[in-house]
Amino acid sequence: MTTTPTRHSGPRLAAGVLTGILALYIALVALGNITDFGTNQQFVRHVLAMDTTFKDDDLMWRAITSTALQDTAYVAIIVWETVAALVLIGGTWFWAWRKDDLARRLSTYGLLMLLLLFGAGFIAIGGEWFAMWQSKAWNGLDAATRVFLLSSVALVVNLLPARRDDAM
Repeated sequence: MTTTPTRHSGPRLAAGVLTGILALYIALVALGNITDFGTNQQFVRHVLAMDTTFKDDDLMWRAITSTALQDTAYVAIIVWETVAALVLIGGTWFWAWRKDDLARRLSTYGLLMLLLLFGAGFIAIGGEWFAMWQSKAWNGLDAATRVFLLSSVALVVNLLPARRDDAM
């Protein structure tokens, strides 16, 4: 009895692996934020309060000092991370089972969720609006940029057109 080996194209395999890496990463981030709620809660509180920035009067009106609002923002971040992890896990699953259309769609949604969180949320809003770049103690711009760039690369690879012989 002979079997036909399963052929994995380079782009399909790369898309699946990159999606899987980011699924694992954001799942661990969400799990860490849930099981060790207080650590990053303090991070979010300090960034939103702008209490370790230069305290420029022209910017400090942006600060959110209500702990209820700060904690609401933090819980929203955790929910977003959790949903993104689940979507990316689904994308990884479908890449593994060669359901390329569904894999590509789910992976794209999950990767766009990461780009929104890390690009719009942490880099633009946290970094610029709340002047996180000014803080020596509570500055997550380097980490956010790394995840944003890796997610961007994964998205590009996920959106590469399939070759005709890949569908066989």
